[in-house]
Amino acid sequence: MKVVGFAGYSGSGKTTLVEQLIPALRLRGQRVSVVKHAHHSFDIDHPGKDTWRHREAGAFEVLAASPKRLVLMRELEGRVEHSVHDLLAQLRADVDWVLVEGFKQSNLPKVEVWRPANAKPLRFPVDPHIVAIATDAPDDLPDTVNCTVLDLNGPDDVAAWLADNADRFEYRTPLSPT
Repeated sequence: MKVVGFAGYSGSGKTTLVEQLIPALRLRGQRVSVVKHAHHSFDIDHPGKDTWRHREAGAFEVLAASPKRLVLMRELEGRVEHSVHDLLAQLRADVDWVLVEGFKQSNLPKVEVWRPANAKPLRFPVDPHIVAIATDAPDDLPDTVNCTVLDLNGPDDVAAWLADNADRFEYRTPLSPT
């Protein structure tokens, strides 16, 4: 499987780009999964629903399954920061692409999503894993950009670039420390 990260500050357009890349890659016959880092408490269920009620009653894990969907919710005791590699290991291996949103500190090859309107600094000067920048303002980039510049508003072009450079994103599980 191929894995690419999308890193950038809040409001830069990461979620929108990933959302648009999914159908663009699927049109190319690719199976796509997503791993997303959430900074805050989040919920995929709603009060009163069966899974919510089971979780609220104290279940450690709740697995809900239908003929079309499977969701596993696991309550964590205490605060745990997951390694992106641990999360990737939990995915099915028969997908073509995994789009990773967030995990900006990871050692995955990443596309930086940057909008100068956010008034946030670029990450590429301090992150050697950034292989491209997707932006809506390429003229505002410094002359020192030494990676591919992509049109943030052109998800089909971004998908084409990913497909053309697929070998670069082939995932290799990191070696465990000894």
